[in-house]
Amino acid sequence: MSAKVPTDIHLSYLSQALDLARKSPPKPTNFRVGCVIVSYPSDDNGGSSTTTAAGKVLSTGYTLELPGNTHAEQCALAKLAQAHGTDESHLHELDVLSAAAADDVTLYTTLEPCGHRLSGNKACVERIIETRKEKEKKSGGVSAGGGIRKVVFGAREPGTFVKDSKSLQRLDAEGVQWEYVPGLEEEILSVAMEGHDDASDNKSENAAPQTATTTSTSKTTTKSIDDISPEERRRQEALPRNPKKRMMETV
Repeated sequence: MSAKVPTDIHLSYLSQALDLARKSPPKPTNFRVGCVIVSYPSDDNGGSSTTTAAGKVLSTGYTLELPGNTHAEQCALAKLAQAHGTDESHLHELDVLSAAAADDVTLYTTLEPCGHRLSGNKACVERIIETRKEKEKKSGGVSAGGGIRKVVFGAREPGTFVKDSKSLQRLDAEGVQWEYVPGLEEEILSVAMEGHDDASDNKSENAAPQTATTTSTSKTTTKSIDDISPEERRRQEALPRNPKKRMMETV
């Protein structure tokens, strides 16, 4: 069981993740997210003690840090693998993530990990779960997986791209602990959604409002010229024939 970590330490790492998120370029197609992977001394007392250690940072990442449409957790895991001379699919084999290691590894992310990606890429929650695969022993058989043992986040994923994310249910199903730590949510969401406002404004200006304006203008023009009443027509015909004034009356 993971050691208990004071809230102020959680917030410290979430703040680091938030600083990383600010490095991500604002785009209407992404959330700007930051991630920090930390290893803590493991708890040998069944989870009853509280660690005072600040932990050791194993890797960091932020949205679009690496080439492609990369998410923060994806970047952090890929960089961790690269630092140990392997690829992401073999992270579960690393000693630093093994069940035998005297460490509990926690992944901090500003937003909860995505549970589904519209691009078809592997969701971050699945990448986290895969770090916990059983490791094959050289002598035969397998050893229980260690991997990411806990996920800490500061805000739920907005439903901008995927409604009703199931990522937390997936973590529960695979035995990965998770914790929401309040205190930075407003700032996290503001940073995450930077670049979305312009896209939203453009969509509203270039779609429905334009149609409504066009329709409204068309109706007004038709009424003022074609649907004029006989009484109004006689009134205007009785006016002096000043061309400029005539134009002002009819437009």
